[in-house]
Amino acid sequence: MSLRQAALDVRRNAYAPYSGFQVGAALRTPSGAIHAGCNVENVAYPEGTCAEAGAIAAMVAAGETGIAEIYVVADSPAPVPPCGGCRQKIAEFAGPDVPVILATLDGNETRTRVGDLLPGAFSTDHMDKS
Repeated sequence: MSLRQAALDVRRNAYAPYSGFQVGAALRTPSGAIHAGCNVENVAYPEGTCAEAGAIAAMVAAGETGIAEIYVVADSPAPVPPCGGCRQKIAEFAGPDVPVILATLDGNETRTRVGDLLPGAFSTDHMDKS
C-alpha cells in the first residue's frame, strides 16, 4: 500500500465533529512498515490529537522510533502543513532530510523536508547535560 492510500484511508476515520476538517497522515519507517493516524477532536479544543501525532503514536506503539517518510492529506484548496507542535514531534523521530509530502484530496502535492518545515528545531543538543 502507498503512503498516499494509507493516509486517504485513515482520514475517513477522523473524528472531526467540530471543525469538519478531516486529516490523515501515514508514515513509513526505515523497516518499511507503514503507520497511520487521523485527527481526533475534542470539545475542549486543545485536547484534540493531530493526524501526524496519531501516526507517530502508532509507530511507537508498534516498537519503532524512526520516520523515513511522511504523507499528510486533507480536504483543502492547497496542501496543509503540520502544525508547529507536530513539526517538533516529527523532528523527534526524523532527520532534517526526511521527505514530507503534503497533499489535497484531488492529488495536489507539495514535497518538502523535515528541516525545511522546522528550521532550527529544538533537540537534545540544546539541553545542558553537565
